[in-house]
Amino acid sequence: MKHLLCLSQWTSEEINETLKMAEKLKYENKNGIRHNHLLKGKSLGLIFSKSSTRTRVSFEVGMYQLGGYSMFLSSNDIQLGRGETVSDTAKTLSRYLDGIMIRTYKQSDVEELAACGSIPIINGLTDSQHPCQILADLQTVKEYKGKLKGLKLAYVGDGNNVANSLLIGCAKVGMNISVATPQGYECDKTSVILAKEAAADTGAVVVTSNDPHEAVNNADVIYTDTWVSMGMESEKEQRLSIFMPYQVNKQLMQRAKDDAIFMHCLPAYRGFEVTEDVIDGPQSVVFEEAENRLHAQKAVLVKLMG
Repeated sequence: MKHLLCLSQWTSEEINETLKMAEKLKYENKNGIRHNHLLKGKSLGLIFSKSSTRTRVSFEVGMYQLGGYSMFLSSNDIQLGRGETVSDTAKTLSRYLDGIMIRTYKQSDVEELAACGSIPIINGLTDSQHPCQILADLQTVKEYKGKLKGLKLAYVGDGNNVANSLLIGCAKVGMNISVATPQGYECDKTSVILAKEAAADTGAVVVTSNDPHEAVNNADVIYTDTWVSMGMESEKEQRLSIFMPYQVNKQLMQRAKDDAIFMHCLPAYRGFEVTEDVIDGPQSVVFEEAENRLHAQKAVLVKLMG
């Protein structure tokens, strides 16, 4: 049995195989070729402690297209939100379901769910990791650039869960990554270590700094995310002043390659982490990236539950 808790736990081969499956499923979906036999009769529980647009819709539609059934479970709907232990929840739901996707706060809750249950667990997002997003990101880069190995992705902004998982995911597939964050808002140290360990095997270059201009030099991909994640609303004014030098605008984009693409995991706040002319401009691929959440996650579902 396999889980998707953090990309560090998957081999480079497993990630590349999943991306190939995502490409195949996307092609079939676009060309009217049904694949609703792949998870026929299978059930997936969707546990949400954090709300979402893309995660919920893509998993629900994905399970339907694969022939399975999904059940939305908010923290208000299950006893996990009322004090039942993660362990008891895992053991109970394992008797009913074929898999669980959970979007929550603590990475330790996802790890415990996997340790105590007897079905595959998929991390739909925690405060420290977002592996599903990064698989969709890698699929998108490969579609536009034709390869992953040897490219350079520059991430500018908050060293959050997306940045942590990007470090690991890029390193795993041999893509160079340069992350620039304000001082005090760096990526998780463990994620940096895991990325550098993976890079030692694939030949990728992993760089972290506080200089956004240095990070984007000669980049093939520029990536950013919101500066004020869910639960950080009280820090908004302070964060806006600290992060403004890290805004992705036309001037910053000009330091990258001429054919660089712009990516953002969404939701985006125009005028803050990215200017309108960039995210809505010709170099932006954010909506293709959003669509690929569906295809990449379907590939994960097939891999883990098929």
